[in-house]
Amino acid sequence: MAEKTQVGVVGLGSMGAAMAARLLDQGWPVAVWNRSPAAEEPLLAKGAVRAATPAEAAAGGIVLSMVSDDAALKSVTTGDAGILSGLGEGGVHLSMSTVSPALAADLAAAHQAAGVAYVAAPVFGQPPAAAAGQLWVAMSGPAAAKDTTRPVLETLGQAVHDFGDVPEAANVVKLGGNFMIAAAVEAMAETFTLLEKHGVSARQAHELYSTSIFAAPIYRNYGGFIVDRKFEPPRFRMKLGLKDIGLALAAGEKVGAPLPFAAVLRERFIGSIAHGRGDLDWTAIALDAAEAAGLKED
Repeated sequence: MAEKTQVGVVGLGSMGAAMAARLLDQGWPVAVWNRSPAAEEPLLAKGAVRAATPAEAAAGGIVLSMVSDDAALKSVTTGDAGILSGLGEGGVHLSMSTVSPALAADLAAAHQAAGVAYVAAPVFGQPPAAAAGQLWVAMSGPAAAKDTTRPVLETLGQAVHDFGDVPEAANVVKLGGNFMIAAAVEAMAETFTLLEKHGVSARQAHELYSTSIFAAPIYRNYGGFIVDRKFEPPRFRMKLGLKDIGLALAAGEKVGAPLPFAAVLRERFIGSIAHGRGDLDWTAIALDAAEAAGLKED
């Protein structure tokens, strides 16, 4: 790309801010908007432009949103000051949040009716990966819009996987992935509890598992958080984990795909949040497994 066009970034939580910083570092002009303006300041210092509204952030023709849930995405997208009202002809909204497939389908239709495009592009990875351009991106939506935004996604991700023209397809992929991560966390929590009850070092076993039969980032990293009890600062809040499992269950119900273990995970998250852990990392469900077995925290 000879000249990089302005990219709007709407939503500057830990992931959105890391994405905006990565784009700035790679020479993209960036306009930023966040509900709480204080989050914009570090990015303004790096050269970003402040947008007064999500619509203004979208005025450059490409805007990515990274917000917490369906309600937040709908809020920043619709209305007089929303993304839809700011995108000009040929504009593209990259929706990178973890949201319901149903909302993605509705918003895609609204964008098409307005003469602009909606591309779902949720990601796997944590803020440090976003800052380093090492996310994994699942993408779906209109082909021309995907071509327009691919350079942006390739700046943010180490790999971009295209799941076709149906916008909500990428959101189903994201929900499935988060379900599998949560299942792995629960399995490790129960396993490490079992080991500790038998007087075996969970840390030593984790070293074995994560360098042999489960040599993968999820088991290495999340397992390390569990054995080290590194639940703060949260990399992914428990409350968001509950939200995503709920979305997976709703998506399964809609098409008649039972997800019995997702229901177990939902109950685990609800219980952990009831114990005051909603703002800890979602791997803190390990504390519930340990307590159920009578293990006391140091």
